[in-house]
Amino acid sequence: MMETKTATRLPGLDTLRAAAIILVLAYHYMVVVSGTSTFGFVTDIGWAGVDLFFVLSGYLIGNQILSPIALGQKFSLKTFYMKRLLRTLPNYYFILAIYFIFPSDLAGQETAPLWRFLTFTQNLGLRPGHTFTHSWSLCIEEQFYLVLPAMALLIARFKTFRKLGWIIIGAAIAAGMATRGLAWLDHGKAAINGSDYYEYIYYSSFARFDELLPGVAIAMMKNFHPAAYSKLGQKGNLLFFIGLSSAGAILYLFKMFLEVPGYGLGFYMPIFGYPLLAISFAILTLSALSTTSLLHRTRLPGASRIALWSYSIYLAHKPIFKLVMPTLEKMHIDTSSIPGIAIILLAGIAGGWLLFWLVERPFLLLRAKMYPAIALSGPTKAIPVWADAQSEKHAAQ
Repeated sequence: MMETKTATRLPGLDTLRAAAIILVLAYHYMVVVSGTSTFGFVTDIGWAGVDLFFVLSGYLIGNQILSPIALGQKFSLKTFYMKRLLRTLPNYYFILAIYFIFPSDLAGQETAPLWRFLTFTQNLGLRPGHTFTHSWSLCIEEQFYLVLPAMALLIARFKTFRKLGWIIIGAAIAAGMATRGLAWLDHGKAAINGSDYYEYIYYSSFARFDELLPGVAIAMMKNFHPAAYSKLGQKGNLLFFIGLSSAGAILYLFKMFLEVPGYGLGFYMPIFGYPLLAISFAILTLSALSTTSLLHRTRLPGASRIALWSYSIYLAHKPIFKLVMPTLEKMHIDTSSIPGIAIILLAGIAGGWLLFWLVERPFLLLRAKMYPAIALSGPTKAIPVWADAQSEKHAAQ
């Protein structure tokens, strides 16, 4: 039955978002601090936290766009873009300023021109070791959300909107796969080096945007195929098992076969692995939205807070890691020891917490004042009985 609680956060989505930022922290601890797999397999697969963020963002923003369209209501591009800017720019520009204030401590081997950072285009041509590299995923999301609402409004004019929407999603995923394949062939094939791989495949907007689409597909199903969405939602625990098992299997394959000893970076994992991983995460997201699943019903201590601060933590943790390390060295605290690891990780989380309260939250309150939430109206049958009607509010937090 439909939930009647007024809480604006869903435990399942909070759990996934918290898991995503924890994975990122573990991976970047290796990249920035230790140079080794400090947390074992969690470190090795930590990069996938960004892929999980892509899927969650694809669903949440896709639902914001498609819900009013499905109900025949007006969707304002201006309002959408203004709300996105108020959501993303303050935190991002604050951290960007930190990078330019402390160039000797934070600058990489090369720094893109300021206008590239201001326009979210620095991921094009980005290579490992450059300044503010973890902003690459924000670039892809902002570029994607610049195009998605306009495209949705355009194809909504056609009578075959639903069919056309699915065709475009499928074609776009295929285009992402083709782009990665061509990049692999054009830049060394089996001999492609790590830097080229990151520039032309991993960081590239054209090669990674397709991972947001499984999340958008969930929003499509929810708003335009409610019967199928409801039927899937009745199998929440099965979805959880399938999503977790398939994600684990694909991540294992990445670990074992992305880099083939004596051969180089393999062809198949970059081409097929990323969309398969995104689909697995989309299945987990469906489980998180289903009131019948354990993932939806379980409230992990602290997960909602970590999820709430996740955007701020993501932006702040790498520069904080870099700034804290010299202090620990002066204090003769080994960064591979339990105290050293705890101090650095807690500093990264605390920095994100401060950024949330001092920068992000005030602008969220301003956004809420400027653009108060308007309840969607329409036939109640458009919302499946298993779905929490508050789920779209995650996109505003």
